[in-house]
Amino acid sequence: MIHPAAIVEPGARLAANVAVGAYSLIGAQVEVGEGTVIGPHVVIEGRTRIGRNNRISQFASLGGPPQDKKYAGEDTSVEIGDGNTIREYVTINRGTIGDARVTRVGNDNWIMAYVHFAHDCQIGSHTIFANACELAGHVQVGDWAILGATTLVHQFVRIGAHSFTGMGTYLDRDLPPYVRAAGNMAQPYGINSVGLRRRGLQAAAIDALKRAYKTIYRNGLGQEDLRRELEAQAEECAEVKAILDFLNASKRGFIR
Repeated sequence: MIHPAAIVEPGARLAANVAVGAYSLIGAQVEVGEGTVIGPHVVIEGRTRIGRNNRISQFASLGGPPQDKKYAGEDTSVEIGDGNTIREYVTINRGTIGDARVTRVGNDNWIMAYVHFAHDCQIGSHTIFANACELAGHVQVGDWAILGATTLVHQFVRIGAHSFTGMGTYLDRDLPPYVRAAGNMAQPYGINSVGLRRRGLQAAAIDALKRAYKTIYRNGLGQEDLRRELEAQAEECAEVKAILDFLNASKRGFIR
């Protein structure tokens, strides 16, 4: 299932049923799990581990060195889970010793053409990245997040689970879980109610999240009063507690 025109370097570890298209290059430190299909003209290099049943389209470049001037060839890596779709011209760079040493992608993600994950990004599972989303280094993305086309994300920004961005959004600060954002600079636009209903979240939890959103963005509370109010709401709703924990851990601040 390896095309005669593909190059698989000695040392690469490919499961027996991995398919590799014409003119693709698989480096010596690459490991690919069963059922993964690698299209033509794909480059996978460095210490890159790819799980099962992924679909990698032509001209993707995975495991390349980080675009970090401090990088001096240290042993860092990329880890990609199972069931991901990685479309044309996607680039995923390996990590740096200044952070996680690994750029990580979870399971069942839908990554459209021209998406870029820079060094040390940590991507959860079940996410969607529309065309030409660009993540700078050290970005964290929670499960089920959806990023609209050409969303740009500043380094060290965290994107919460179940959040959503519109096309052309620029995030320079953290985006809390469950929140919709759009614009340059990004502004909040309510709770991602449609996505949450599709995923089976109960109406009571969605109502609690809407209340928490109003507490954060519309009540004009100071930091301490905001925290106390969210703590009270979090006692009755685990989803609100997830927002509270996210805000408490924020280092860059969150969009307002």
